This record gives sequence, structure tokens and C-alpha cells, in this order.
Amino acid sequence: MNIKLYVLTLWQIIDPIYFMFTRLTYIDDLKGSNRNIFRVRLTRYKGKESILSDGTVIQKNDLLIKIHLHNVHLMKSVRNIKSDVRKAMVIHQNVQKSLPQLAEYVNNHSNASDIKGIIGITMLNRGSSKLGFETVEISNSFYKYFKCIALLPIYWLSVNSLSSNSLKKHHPCYLFMSKEKLLNKYFQQM
Repeated sequence: MNIKLYVLTLWQIIDPIYFMFTRLTYIDDLKGSNRNIFRVRLTRYKGKESILSDGTVIQKNDLLIKIHLHNVHLMKSVRNIKSDVRKAMVIHQNVQKSLPQLAEYVNNHSNASDIKGIIGITMLNRGSSKLGFETVEISNSFYKYFKCIALLPIYWLSVNSLSSNSLKKHHPCYLFMSKEKLLNKYFQQM
């Protein structure tokens, strides 16, 4: 058994405990198929002001839905794939398949009128613009370093080989999508 499989098994054990201590919730799959890849929570934005391509301005204390990928579920689905490109495609497809349910969740949320958009933090942002996300650099260097350390295990599990070159190319960043863009692109696609 290789070390990545041990780490994934350990993560699978720890994940329910982590979930219990966060304010994350699952997005119910209304059609009864696989569980949505996102776990979410309502959050107040604490970063630097960002203006998205559709003109939406995200400012400090704006209400957003923070998205977290269900990493254990994702890593189990790609663990036997040898090609990093194929792994990225599978992750991309899982996210794309989950976005309509996320749009429905946001649209039906009790705070829908106050929600400005969705936000995530990732090192795996290639192809995210095709899904409608916009990448914004994390301006606080301490927070960026902290997120790099926190996201390193998932990055390590998602690639076949870890190199300093790949780490230089993939650093943590915000992914934003305005509520309007999310709803226009994905609402009622289910």
C-alpha cells in the first residue's frame, strides 16, 4: 500500500470530525444521485475589494457562499488515474456537474437577496474560468502562505509527482463567481 493511500484512508477517518466542527453543510442532491461535490457555508468576505468581470464589486463584509470541495470523495474518484491531465478533467467534470445544484441552493437560500456570489480558495484553478469562475490573487502574504500549507496535502494527493516547479505555478488564490453569473449560467440546468 503506498503512502498516498494511507493518507487518503486517514483523511477519510478525520473528515467527518472536521465536518462536524465546521459550519459546512452539504447541498442535497434533489435527484437522488451522487452527493454534490460542494460543501458550503455562508461567510462574510474579509479580503481586499475585487471587481468581477460582470461589474459585481465584492467588498469587505459582503455576504458570500464559501464553497469547499469534498476532497476525500474527489480524491477517491481519481486515485487510480495515472495522468494528471485526466485527473484534472475528472475534477473539472465533478465541479461542473455540481454547479447547477449550487445555483439552486443559492437561489433558494433564505439570504438569497443579500448574497453577492460564491467564493472558494484553491491551488487547483486551471480550467476554472471555463466554468465561470474568476481568479483573484490573495493579497495578504501571511494568509496566502497559511493557505498554501493547508492546501498542500490535497494538491499532493491530486498530482502524480510533486515538484518545486509545479508549486511555483500553483499557488492558492480566490475563485469568485457573482450570484448573477452563477444563476444565469447554471440555474435550472438540472
